[in-house]
Amino acid sequence: MRPVAISVDSPEVSRDLMRKGGFEFTFLSDSRGDAMRTYDLQHARGGPEKQDIERPAEFLVDSSGVVRWTNFTEDVRVRARAREMLAVAKELK
Repeated sequence: MRPVAISVDSPEVSRDLMRKGGFEFTFLSDSRGDAMRTYDLQHARGGPEKQDIERPAEFLVDSSGVVRWTNFTEDVRVRARAREMLAVAKELK
């Protein structure tokens, strides 16, 4: 298993975040929002100025491409913890 992050941020912003955070996993940019629309992750009027934003979500996908676990939230401040995701991933093996 390996983590991959997908963000609506530009590749440059994602690269900077990766460096600053010391992350070593892959960051992908979805600046057009294609993946966000595909997985219905848009949070209408969820931004600080009531603009549409993409809501956070986490997925565990097996080697066959099957989504085995999801975590969705309406609050950009709420995310699954790495510990939680690892525990779920171990159960799925």
